[in-house]
Amino acid sequence: MRVFLIAGEPSGDLLGGALLAGLRQLEPALQIAGIGGPAMAAQGLQSLFPMSDLSVMGLAEVLPRYRALRRRMAEAVRAALAFDPDVLVTIDSPDFCLRVARRLRAQAPQMRTVHYVAPSVWAWRPGRAESMAEVIDHVLAILPFEPPLMHEAGMSCDFVGHPVVSQPLASPADAAAFRAAHAIAADAPLVLCLPGSRRGEVARLGSRFDETLIRLRDRVPEMRVVLPTVPGVADMVRAMARRWPSAPVIVQGEAEKRAAFGAADLALAASGTVSLELAANHVPTVIGYDMAPLSRLLIGLLLRVDTVTLVNLVSETRAIPEFLGRRCQPGPMSAALLGLLDEPGTRADQLAAMELTMDRLGRGDAPPGLRAARSVLRAVRGRTGITARP
Repeated sequence: MRVFLIAGEPSGDLLGGALLAGLRQLEPALQIAGIGGPAMAAQGLQSLFPMSDLSVMGLAEVLPRYRALRRRMAEAVRAALAFDPDVLVTIDSPDFCLRVARRLRAQAPQMRTVHYVAPSVWAWRPGRAESMAEVIDHVLAILPFEPPLMHEAGMSCDFVGHPVVSQPLASPADAAAFRAAHAIAADAPLVLCLPGSRRGEVARLGSRFDETLIRLRDRVPEMRVVLPTVPGVADMVRAMARRWPSAPVIVQGEAEKRAAFGAADLALAASGTVSLELAANHVPTVIGYDMAPLSRLLIGLLLRVDTVTLVNLVSETRAIPEFLGRRCQPGPMSAALLGLLDEPGTRADQLAAMELTMDRLGRGDAPPGLRAARSVLRAVRGRTGITARP
């Protein structure tokens, strides 16, 4: 079988790498081409060009590179047509991927198309699903309530599990070693501070998060704070930490981050998939998030749900407190964190919602990459359907 794949972001590359591993397990004679990063390269993909050429977000970032992106789009279309695959698999990055799919559908209408990661039409802009259905045959969904929405729009869809359920977790020994390495007492409350992985997020949330935790420390003086960070914002995080009267521990790298999550008692986090990582590690959490004023206004007008936290949505609870927009303020966020320390019932409700979320996201089933591979094969062979966990 011949598969042409496109991933435009590191998260998509990880999905693509796991998918390719699953396809190779099921189809040893697999032939592949396309665009991806190191995870897909480890499965034998020779990327048409560096995936980083596509990793741009936001109008201000895209406009200066618009012509270059159009050239890369044309290059991807030519390469896919020349490869003549049995199926095109596009992975997230809809702005680039779906434009390529549209051009290919116009020139090769017989080509089967699969998109990995459904658009969040349950949250905003439901019309995106109907637009996607014009060029996509089948969708691999990572949230259990998405398949019916894709089916209504005219596409087949399988829920294949969320990648968070296959991520490794720290052992109790790893967590204890982390505390010992950073001189954190075994009984000291350890709070994770996660103000985002993009510079704009850290700029907006950093001062509010550190003031929140300073207020909490005034009530819980023995607490310690850990700031996991990534290279793109590490300098901003360190500058934020220097304002603290007692410096938090800053960690970088997956192994230390994993150990910190395993050792933590609480987290204050930006909205996003990090809430699922915290749920997988059983870390009670408070969510805070804000945007630029215009974006806040537009999203507020378009939003179709009363919560944006994935644990709340998947568990069908509202166990994770979230403070969005103008409500993202130190006073209420510090009070919510204190409640998680002082109120066992509140903490227990969160942990129960997190357990339910992990079960519904596919914990205990086959790995998501293998489930995605099986779904792709069904799509190619014309046996797609709609499957979702209850």
